[in-house]
Amino acid sequence: MTIGVVIGESRPTDVTAQSSKPLSVGEYVIIDSQDGQILGLVEKSIISSEALTDVRNFDEAVESKEVADINSRDKNYKVKIGILGFLDKLQKGQMILPAVPPLPGTSILEATQKDLGVIFGPTTEEWVRIGSLLRNSSIEAKINVNKIVSRHLAILAMTGMGKSNLVSLIARHVASLNGTLIIFDYHNDYENLDVPKMNYMLAKINPRLLPADKLAEVIELRENADKQQRALRESFTESVKQSKDFWQALEESTSSFGRTTKGYADSASRVLDKIDDAKHRFSDILDPDCGDPVDLIKEGRVNVLNISELSERQANAGLAYYLQELLQHRKDAVWERKGKSSGKKSNKFLAPIFVIIEEAHVFIPKGEHTDTKYWASKVAREGRKFGIGLGVVSQRPRNIDPNVLSQMGSLAIMKIVQDDDQQQIASAAESLSKDLLSQLSSLNIGDAVLIGQWVNLPSIVHVDEVKSKKSGSDLNAVSEWNQADKFKDIAKESTKSMIQKDLLLD
Repeated sequence: MTIGVVIGESRPTDVTAQSSKPLSVGEYVIIDSQDGQILGLVEKSIISSEALTDVRNFDEAVESKEVADINSRDKNYKVKIGILGFLDKLQKGQMILPAVPPLPGTSILEATQKDLGVIFGPTTEEWVRIGSLLRNSSIEAKINVNKIVSRHLAILAMTGMGKSNLVSLIARHVASLNGTLIIFDYHNDYENLDVPKMNYMLAKINPRLLPADKLAEVIELRENADKQQRALRESFTESVKQSKDFWQALEESTSSFGRTTKGYADSASRVLDKIDDAKHRFSDILDPDCGDPVDLIKEGRVNVLNISELSERQANAGLAYYLQELLQHRKDAVWERKGKSSGKKSNKFLAPIFVIIEEAHVFIPKGEHTDTKYWASKVAREGRKFGIGLGVVSQRPRNIDPNVLSQMGSLAIMKIVQDDDQQQIASAAESLSKDLLSQLSSLNIGDAVLIGQWVNLPSIVHVDEVKSKKSGSDLNAVSEWNQADKFKDIAKESTKSMIQKDLLLD
């Protein structure tokens, strides 16, 4: 069915068309060109009225509206259509743009299920359903799981727009494929994530396994306290690491260093205070007897690592340790399979793994060094070769290191309003046009622009809601206030009855 005609100038990358009805941004259409049918995406849609143009006051607007209502040719529907490639080639997985632009006068046709189904809903096992096309809702939208593991993923959106729902949906699909997923959960959003094969863990740090500078971070020594840093570094010996009672051995070593090293008595005393404080305040987190925390991660499961109880410095040290160890395990597994092992046999993570970092702007910040940022960057560079994928999730794209963000081969972009956030996304996603970028502020909850290697074509989709997901939702303050009020009334009544009983007994 013809719904428009190409007008004005056309280019191999986009055309302008006059349509017979309003078309929605994100809708797919067919350009019936001289060289074959071309798939296009509506990137801009404008409606105008001849009668209601240059209206100067309300009365004139009312009169002009009456004229517009009786004139069937008054409304003007103009759209800008981005060219995605020849339809038959796209259906075979090839993106080929026309060398010659479509001629003015070329018909614009509605895209059908037959046209789009093969492109957006491939049937091979690595393709999983993520939702449906927003403007062509009968068409399934699928993503390629292989590509997010090998080429990485960024999920970017304002708070409350559906990031955790999308992570939950991905987790469910990874679980169904017997994959290994690790979610670093900074706000305990995924404690009640309802997916099969979930392994929920409270974060632990084994201080024996840390270098001295990282131990200083987790017991919260000041970075610029050079003498305290040295006192800890000199005291944190191999014999301390191997000792049966770690904390006692560290305290004795630090005390000895303070007594025997001139000018360090006060600094060693302050370090002892920090050690004592840390072993009591963080006893659930700093566990010298827990072995290697990485061993708690289970292959073939969705592993949720709750790091909400850690301070920012502790979480950074912990994440850096996990990323370093996970990358090394995958390297050992790949080298062992290729017969290049150095003799150290790895029995962990023999298959690829996918790691998701929530609140990525905290741990991978722009313009600031963190250990997590260093290892995340290394995973982003080397992950494809060794089978470790990285996913970053954030509501502040402008604060994420651009070098790491630019290495995310796939993006899910939900509602983003801030201009500087949009510009950061634009610099990381070359395939996102300015017109599509301008639509990010108008997306609703659950709507997302998907671009990159995990989809065959850029698409605007509505993500399926994980019905049984209990994570990431806003609290109901009014309900909780009412509930608290009821408890107060019950408590008052209970107290009154107890007083009356006491009086009667007296």
